[in-house]
Amino acid sequence: MSVATTVQVSPGLEAFVGRSAGHGTALAAMGIPTRRVEAWRYTPLRAFADTVWAEPSGLSDEQIQALLGALPLPEAGSRVVFVNGRKSDAFSSLSDAIALTEAGPTDPLEDRFSAVLNAALAKDGLSVRVPAGTDAGTLTLASLTSGDTVSTHLRHQIVLEEGASLTLFDVNAGEGRYVTNPRFDIIVGEGARLTHVKLQQESKAAGHLAIIAASVGANGNYDSFTLNNGSELARHEVVATLTAAHAQVHVNGIQIVDGTRLNDLTSMIHHAAPDCGSRQTVKTVLSESGQGVFQGKILVDRIAQKTDGYQMNQALLLSEKAQINSKPELEIYADDVKCSHGATVGALDDEQLFYLRSRGIPEAEARDILVRAFLLDALDLVSDQTLRDLLQGSIRA
Repeated sequence: MSVATTVQVSPGLEAFVGRSAGHGTALAAMGIPTRRVEAWRYTPLRAFADTVWAEPSGLSDEQIQALLGALPLPEAGSRVVFVNGRKSDAFSSLSDAIALTEAGPTDPLEDRFSAVLNAALAKDGLSVRVPAGTDAGTLTLASLTSGDTVSTHLRHQIVLEEGASLTLFDVNAGEGRYVTNPRFDIIVGEGARLTHVKLQQESKAAGHLAIIAASVGANGNYDSFTLNNGSELARHEVVATLTAAHAQVHVNGIQIVDGTRLNDLTSMIHHAAPDCGSRQTVKTVLSESGQGVFQGKILVDRIAQKTDGYQMNQALLLSEKAQINSKPELEIYADDVKCSHGATVGALDDEQLFYLRSRGIPEAEARDILVRAFLLDALDLVSDQTLRDLLQGSIRA
């Protein structure tokens, strides 16, 4: 397959297109984005361009058990485990309240690289439906990857029918230098509620490009929270559409970035109906030479009167070499709305640090106390107590 000369021709792109079984035309036309692409200005993908990525091999049950044993997972509820892009039936179990289905048609998101990459290389992931009026409890989705210069591209679909509810704990972890590129297509029906809590704890040498397309119906609620605490380079991207009156979307998160790592949380919340609300609070803690990115956009259509949208990004820099790039946006075409956004960047308060040290608290412990206090407001947005406790443990570690 030839690649147009107007895009970046690289070993990484050629490897992805070569694995696409004839479906890589859109990927070849788009190319791997560079800093000249505004949406990727702060998140360069040099490693993707320079590395030839292959399909991973399977793992033994002992290796899978070792990877699972290192993760903070809830004991109760259903569990589905994917290992190197393949479902592991031996480690998976679903309750009767959740039905496995075939994935249906979805928005192609043709202007978004993570979606185009996934479309070219997608493997069947988890496709489930929760029947109307059913509370399906907690479902843990553990995606594990192990290997070097390998990549996985799972496509998941979660459908909640009218009045249904589900708590999804989405865990991503592994060992080695690899790339994971999962896509979620989420449909929240009328009066339904999906609580989506994600722990991104990939190998510190890995790359993670995730994209979520969520559609929320009348009186529905998509309540999401992401803890980015892994990967050399990670991007968590949410494209959410409120399609009918009184729908709600929450896209909250925490990013903890050290070393030379880069974590990116990007969102686009589209208010396409009146009387809807959205909330977004993202806090980032950066140390050493870590880099954080927040790009959040609220788009309000002309029909979406009485919209209530809120967006806040706050960053705490623990090093002079750390860096945060923040780009909150509002695009509003309605005239009866309440929308606001903001961003703050700061360091630890010297007076508060001195106060704690004067009480006999060692400096390292005092700094940890202040960092945890900074993150507390965001973590409190996780409505499920069990999952909130698991995330707190990951942050402490």
